[in-house]
Amino acid sequence: MSNEIEIGRGKRARRVYTFDEIGIVPTRRTRDPELVSTAWSIDAFQFDIPVLGAPMDSVMSPATAIELGRLGGLGVLNLEGLWTRHENPEPLLEELAGIDDEIVAVKRMRELYSAPIQPELIRARLGEIREAGVTVAGALSPHRTAEFTETVVNAGVDLFVIRGNTVSAEHVAEEGRVPLNLKQFIYELDVPVIVGGAATYQSALHLMRTGAAGVLVGFGGGASSTTRATLGIRAPMATAIADVAGARSDYLDESGGRYVHVIADGGLGTSGDLIKAMACGADAVMLGAALAKASDAPGNGWHWGQEAHHEDLPRGKRMPVGSVAPLSEIVNGPAHVADGSANLIGALRRAMATTGYSELKGFQRIGIVHAER
Repeated sequence: MSNEIEIGRGKRARRVYTFDEIGIVPTRRTRDPELVSTAWSIDAFQFDIPVLGAPMDSVMSPATAIELGRLGGLGVLNLEGLWTRHENPEPLLEELAGIDDEIVAVKRMRELYSAPIQPELIRARLGEIREAGVTVAGALSPHRTAEFTETVVNAGVDLFVIRGNTVSAEHVAEEGRVPLNLKQFIYELDVPVIVGGAATYQSALHLMRTGAAGVLVGFGGGASSTTRATLGIRAPMATAIADVAGARSDYLDESGGRYVHVIADGGLGTSGDLIKAMACGADAVMLGAALAKASDAPGNGWHWGQEAHHEDLPRGKRMPVGSVAPLSEIVNGPAHVADGSANLIGALRRAMATTGYSELKGFQRIGIVHAER
């Protein structure tokens, strides 16, 4: 049965869905939230909660990466951000938070991010996280990966993240530039690699075949992104996750049992979005704006991504998100607001308990309904 609709006589389009257009369905069984497990593992690494902190300067610093690790999740440090370009970025982050004029803010961000990445700072920041005794993860964009991989691996990273708006297994570069060969790169690396974004079945399947341990699902769909407005590209997350989860199942058969984790990355503003991402098939979620709202987040009430200060074509914005509660309350509660911005894991536990599921893998099989907005 086709779900295509006619846009006009010369073009048809596939019907896709956002989180706002779907909901989960209770089953015949319920259970106490205390009997629910939100544990998640990837490769040899075990986590109490399926939450990764997005590698964005407004979200993750060495301190917040450590705190998220202690709360049971995984903080991923942006290895191309202010923390690896400047010895003391805290005053710079405070300065950015004090700029109200957006044009002035973008100009200043471009100045700050034009400073060179310092390998010694990569080692120092990752070393700080390692000394705290939590899992160490750092992220680079595809075009910086080859340049700094040796530094990152030698610094003792446990999980390596290659993250961009979209990452393909087959990238065509201009003459004279050698694109990153993902399959060869992952094969030769000694640590598990998480790579993305991907937003379609085919692109995700290709990334899984490179040997990645996890695939990030999303295409510039986060709260601070304007990719839809600037490039016209859109990948509604409910459908994107379900498509990539389908690729995971098919690759499991194709590879003879190799499981690649699906990590939703973008469009996850509330606990309800997180819950629906898991219901669509995600194994874990990477949170940006949701964690930037923490009172101890490095963005000081503001949120932005790498695209906000792009030199040629900005595809993001610096946006005010405010400060809701400390990171510990954002993640594990207690919540003092009723808008889904705090106690994210408490909400996930209650949703799983209310619908009768005790583990995340089982929860992926929950029924979903579509409701017109």
